[in-house]
Amino acid sequence: MEHIVIIGNGISGITAARHIRKLSNKRITIISAEADHFFSRTALMYVYMGHMRWQDIKPYEDWFWKKNQLNLKKGYVESIDTDNQTLYFKEGDTLTYDKLILATGSITNTFNWEGLNLNGVQGMVTKQDLENLEKNAPNNKVCPQAVIVGGGLIGVEIAEMLKTRNIDVTMLVREPAFWENALPLPNAKIISKHIQSHGVDIRHNTQLDKILGDEKGNVHAVLTTSGEEIPCRVVGIATGVKPNISFLKNSKIETDIGVLVNRKLETNIPNIYAIGDCAQQRDPIDQRPPIEAVWYTGRMMGETVAQTICGNPIEYKPGHWFNSAKFFDIEYQTYGWVLPNGRRKNYEEQFHWKCDSNLRAITISYHKETKAFLGVNTFGIRMKHEVFDKWLSEKRSVDFVVENLKEANFDPEFFRRYEEEVRKEYLLLKQAAMTL
Repeated sequence: MEHIVIIGNGISGITAARHIRKLSNKRITIISAEADHFFSRTALMYVYMGHMRWQDIKPYEDWFWKKNQLNLKKGYVESIDTDNQTLYFKEGDTLTYDKLILATGSITNTFNWEGLNLNGVQGMVTKQDLENLEKNAPNNKVCPQAVIVGGGLIGVEIAEMLKTRNIDVTMLVREPAFWENALPLPNAKIISKHIQSHGVDIRHNTQLDKILGDEKGNVHAVLTTSGEEIPCRVVGIATGVKPNISFLKNSKIETDIGVLVNRKLETNIPNIYAIGDCAQQRDPIDQRPPIEAVWYTGRMMGETVAQTICGNPIEYKPGHWFNSAKFFDIEYQTYGWVLPNGRRKNYEEQFHWKCDSNLRAITISYHKETKAFLGVNTFGIRMKHEVFDKWLSEKRSVDFVVENLKEANFDPEFFRRYEEEVRKEYLLLKQAAMTL
């Protein structure tokens, strides 16, 4: 019986395992050094915040794996002998495979700051990160102050987590507004103000120099490049993530930042595939980054590779870009491409609207010449994915999108609607442009 081995039990690896099992009776082994069972990584923050228990973020009961003949192995793969199709574990044992799927995810990205090894310095990516935060910041007596280095989705998650325990939070953001490397400046400024309204001290245009420790090896402060010392007991590193592939260093599997794959998610070695956060497309798909550290793309890759392994080879086709997140009270959605100032194409125009409360906003991106709709960012207004996906495929105009925003709205009943306000402001802008 063909043996399929999957390294990693995140959304990518587990989706691959589930779909291979649906399609075949192959022997399947899933390896993880992180946790005994698959869990929802995006829900880690809610365990710390007390909204959920650990068992609540496991999508499947513990008996699910045995019932579906999915063998689980707890262990850390130290190296791979691709010639003999053998995995070598840190614990000393080995395992052979017929086909191998690398789904090892990502780890916190750091920049060699002094003090990274101090107790209290951590990211927020793994189960172990959650356990460390619970240990180092159980309350505001043990941890009265914390510093978060960087912004983005992980940074705001850590900030929200710590604030639920009344811990003072300072966030060091090197840009002039929050997540400005991903959001247009007007959007980034809205999020900065909203985070500040929740008591987070955001220091814009500020960078970390080093992390300072006490005589016991614990964090006691950070030092910025401007020379300011900020006391703290926890330092959350939120400067992005990178593929977790260090164990492949001496293997024959080709890597760059991630594991290099083609459209079928195949590596340069026959019968070895890579999916999820650790996979890097040799040729990026459209405007998508070559590495996509996003939950839904990991799931899509898992489904794709399962089809290929089970005799129906298909290419990874993620379709139009979309994503969603939450910044404290503001829900964020994006469909298509709404690029930040530093990466905006010369043909891209953007229309910005926001309500007086700064809690709701829409940015629509479109082509200056053709007026084709390129993408949309929404803040505090829920929209339907299928509607925007359809409009992008149909290459609708920006005028059409603005006139039909009601069709895309997904807010609950009795929520105030803003489509008419958006439409009026857009028409005023359009009329002003025509008079120039």
